[in-house]
Amino acid sequence: MADPLQKLFGSDARIKLLRLFLFNPKQTYTVPDAAQRARVPERTARKELTVFSSIGLIRRSPTRKGSGLRFSINGEFGYLNVLQNLLLNAPERAKDIYERVRPSGVIKLIVVSGVFVGDLDGRLDVLIVGDRIKDKRLRARMRKLESEIGRELRYAMLPSDDFLYRLNMNDKLVRDIMDYPHKIMVDKLNIGLK
Repeated sequence: MADPLQKLFGSDARIKLLRLFLFNPKQTYTVPDAAQRARVPERTARKELTVFSSIGLIRRSPTRKGSGLRFSINGEFGYLNVLQNLLLNAPERAKDIYERVRPSGVIKLIVVSGVFVGDLDGRLDVLIVGDRIKDKRLRARMRKLESEIGRELRYAMLPSDDFLYRLNMNDKLVRDIMDYPHKIMVDKLNIGLK
């Protein structure tokens, strides 16, 4: 039998689907759901999930009546930890987040936390502060980033004056990101925190 790792890499869709399953080990997905979340064609997703299943990376999950065939990560797959360390490189994605969201408006502060600093259970992943931010455009750019990372991101967007008020009032939302491990990627407000 060939080494299963030889079959794993080969396309962008494969990487997106791998990250989806590796980042969400407790979730189960139908083929259409996995395709939609990874932003790949359903036909491609079906093909890739067949490969993953054939090497034992994912397994069929017990289904509820009428819910269709569902898949989840196989926690006993021999290369699982190695794959997670290799593919869950969200901290590297944090470096280009400013360039991704900059067209959405006037960005003044970006703070990353949670998944971007290796804390999968963090309460907030990205805090974006700026003015004249177009919500629809920002949402579309964040969804694209989510499909590349393989996980739904928890993010908040605040106008500059609202953020400064919340910072001075020790608001819970701001504290949730500033009191825990985080990285300030852009600071045009000169808030003086690191």
